[in-house]
Amino acid sequence: MEVTRIDIPDHAPHILVVDDDRRLRDLLARFLTENGYRITTAESASDARAKAENFVFDALVLDVMMPGESGFDYARSLRQTSQIPILMLTARAEAGDRVTGLEIGADDYLPKPFEPRELLLRLGNILKRIAPTELPNASDIPDIVRFGPFTYRFDRGELRKGDEIVRITEREREILTILGSRAGDNVPREELAGNGLAANERTVDVQINRLRRKIEIDPANPILLQTVRGIGYRLVIDR
Repeated sequence: MEVTRIDIPDHAPHILVVDDDRRLRDLLARFLTENGYRITTAESASDARAKAENFVFDALVLDVMMPGESGFDYARSLRQTSQIPILMLTARAEAGDRVTGLEIGADDYLPKPFEPRELLLRLGNILKRIAPTELPNASDIPDIVRFGPFTYRFDRGELRKGDEIVRITEREREILTILGSRAGDNVPREELAGNGLAANERTVDVQINRLRRKIEIDPANPILLQTVRGIGYRLVIDR
């Protein structure tokens, strides 16, 4: 099971569950989805990194004891570039392990076996402590923005060129939503990065370049999705 989605709205928190135990991954994915979260699963740290190339996550549920790179090692590497909330899971309940996880920068620590409702409460508490990215008031955002031959619908996260739907990733959808809601204003890189696993300027630039290949005639000389030197980017929308 890679991604579990059951009529979950696009604005619901997106959680990455990382655990080498497939049965537990599937159980957590099903339980959290039933409680209103969007879920992506990964079986290892390397798998989690691959998923982060196309998604931005609001929180991470991370197992400590995994073959290869452990959860401790992965969390330590994440904290070099990202402040994504991390809830660590482990069968090792010793106080020393809990301290290690918190010293690394984990937001909470839950020993196995655990009560699913407790995980749900702890995850909810972590997310409440994270300030969301500031966007204009919903009443100030139009239903659709137009730029060149393209239209983007906020409610559906849908990009079209004329009558043709353009396939975009969830990460590209998030970027278009932020840029389009700013009505052509300059948007800093850090605002486009958010708090996710890919929250750094390098990854934002990579995603912008991928999006340009879908909307620009000449991606090397963009007209619609412009770079604002020293700041970030702006989407040139039709007035």
